[in-house]
Amino acid sequence: MSTNDLLAELAAGVRGDVQADPVSRALYATDASIYQIMPAAVVLSLDEADVAAALRVARRRQVPILPRGGGTSLAGQAVGQAIHLDFTKYMCRLLELNAAEGWAWVEPGMVLDRLNGLLAAHGLMFAPDISPSNRATIGGMIGNNSSGMYSLVYGKTIDHVLELRVMLSDGSVVHMGPLSEEELRAKLTLDSLEGRVYRTVHRLAHEHADEIARRFPRLLRRVGGYNLDAFVPADGGRGFNLANIIVGSEGTLGVILAAKLRLVPRPRHTAIGILAFETLDDALDAVVPCLECRPAAVELMDDLLLDLTRKSRQYAQYLASFVRGEPAALLQVEFFGESEAEGLAGRDGWERPRGPPAGSFPRAVTPAEKQAVLQVRKAGLPLLQSLSPDLRPETFVEDSAVPPERLGDYIRRFRAICHEHGVRVAFYGHASVGLMHARPLLNLKDAADVRTMRRIAEEIKDLVIAFGGALSGEHGDGLLRSEFCRELFGEALYEAFREIKRSFDPRGLLNPGKIVDAPPMDANLRYGPGYRVALPLETHFRFRDTGGMAGAVELCNGNALCRKTAGGTMCPSYMVTRDEEHSTRGRANALRMVLSGALPAAELTGERMREVMDLCLECKGCTGECPSRVNMTRLKSEWLAHYHAAHGVPLRARLFGNIHTLSRVASAAAPLANALLGMPGAGLLGERLLGISRHRRLPRFAREPFHAWFERTRAERPAGLGRPPVVLFPDPFTPYTDPEAGAAAVRVPAT
Repeated sequence: MSTNDLLAELAAGVRGDVQADPVSRALYATDASIYQIMPAAVVLSLDEADVAAALRVARRRQVPILPRGGGTSLAGQAVGQAIHLDFTKYMCRLLELNAAEGWAWVEPGMVLDRLNGLLAAHGLMFAPDISPSNRATIGGMIGNNSSGMYSLVYGKTIDHVLELRVMLSDGSVVHMGPLSEEELRAKLTLDSLEGRVYRTVHRLAHEHADEIARRFPRLLRRVGGYNLDAFVPADGGRGFNLANIIVGSEGTLGVILAAKLRLVPRPRHTAIGILAFETLDDALDAVVPCLECRPAAVELMDDLLLDLTRKSRQYAQYLASFVRGEPAALLQVEFFGESEAEGLAGRDGWERPRGPPAGSFPRAVTPAEKQAVLQVRKAGLPLLQSLSPDLRPETFVEDSAVPPERLGDYIRRFRAICHEHGVRVAFYGHASVGLMHARPLLNLKDAADVRTMRRIAEEIKDLVIAFGGALSGEHGDGLLRSEFCRELFGEALYEAFREIKRSFDPRGLLNPGKIVDAPPMDANLRYGPGYRVALPLETHFRFRDTGGMAGAVELCNGNALCRKTAGGTMCPSYMVTRDEEHSTRGRANALRMVLSGALPAAELTGERMREVMDLCLECKGCTGECPSRVNMTRLKSEWLAHYHAAHGVPLRARLFGNIHTLSRVASAAAPLANALLGMPGAGLLGERLLGISRHRRLPRFAREPFHAWFERTRAERPAGLGRPPVVLFPDPFTPYTDPEAGAAAVRVPAT
């Protein structure tokens, strides 16, 4: 089947956006993980009917289908050779809110921060607080069973999903919620796919109850496999809710259409204390004493992450506001309280009766510093990913979890394994629940480092099992850990997982290769030993800091901060369009795929790439806000030079490139120039020749330019009176079309 045939069939049934050109597919070939697989097509579904239409095509054509959120997955759940269903543009609404009862129905594309922003007026929130909260979606959080830094208080997403509306693999739409014994018996007798999956889950939970109790890690933070433990005992009552098997299933069992979420009151008051340590071991050993004070969270940062934060243009100021000196590790201990006094009492609890943990330097955080602490917390992952163009802190053993009381010994063994392989590793994360994000530094373009990654992954897997831990406490299985599910859960439970998958998805079309029957974890790498720059360019910029243009685009690690829709500047074109191609990540991926040879060289200066790059305003928002330091302004300027070399410089670009000279001439003949601009048809002519909308009112030229006014009024302005000089740099437009703004800028320092 050709891509064109698939596109035509999808377009015939889908009312939303359908994309199957090579560049569009390349934009969805990666997420925030180490993997890359080219999709078959992309569908931005408008509604349930679009999802059903896409699923019908998938069944008819035997093409897999992959529900996708914000593409922030670190384990490769959101990549695959499939029709990608993107819900973030259209299916992202708050459908119903009952503040009195504390629940809401939302569509899967709803972003967490946006939801909580809508709930704030009611004093409510959806509790799981994940780092990418300003671009991660509710659907993705459900598929992953996400949690966050406050899981000690709120648990995981599964604890907050009340009901689901799900489309099964045959296109039927089912409602999943808590059932009484009578309701469960009725479901078990249905002669349909819905009835079959109820019978399968009910039977397997009953048959494997002992094995589930023995093999499922007894941890607050365990994600991975299918949640059979949520169905033991399996004899009905209000405890049987099939939604629990969908949570954490990574899109492998059904497509979530809507979710009813449990909402909780926002904490009235929080208080944070900082413990600084001279060694990482001291910090790890202090975790359990901190837990005795009943905190809401205990977060750890090691020296590597602290050093990266100090060097970050965006985050250094936040760290400096609450950290003194250069400690080797920090513990950030946070407390909730119904009153400010209650929160402060919890924070100060470590000083009574025995004082702070040994080796620490305690410091209370003021309310003004609290936001800075939260900013530094959420910066951890993106900052680590931006460490180097080649040597990167890789995400392959990054979120294992063990009992908190064993965390210190576990991390010491973990470090020893990495040290034996000559690999440095960074640590940060949720110490309160025994989960540390560990990032070994490797170059996956090197075959030797890929082999090292594999060996470390296998040794850490064995270590986790020995400590009674979970391979993933947060980021799920995906392409990264699914290979090891058999060893973690045992043969019997793994075969039960496979039976669940076959029951829900007999054709194997729903996000295959995740959780069961997965490829090797070192396959499908974005940067593998075969990766190379296939299109070396003679660039106009030197790109010294990244070793070339390819290195500059490779800085993008897919963290997707550029997909936020509120706050800051980056990325204005995405904020308006909600299209992946108009994000900084989308543009970087498109360029990288051409430079690496994944797309034909001709695409670099092709029409599709022009569309991708066109709406970049070159505002430099990414240079200040992207934690990976992607500079799309420079990259677009470089790309434009190659595009113009291939197609010629258009009249519009020539005009604006010489705007200063043309404005000077027009200002000298301002009455005539302004009359011409005001003539009927001038707007239409400008639209056709220059691409300037006819609905825009073009600025009129001033008869007296700003610099002429400045010289004429020099004697009227008071002297500086000993104050430092102020230098004013007018832009190309102010002198001739808006001299009043320049004059106002001159008057301000004089007042």
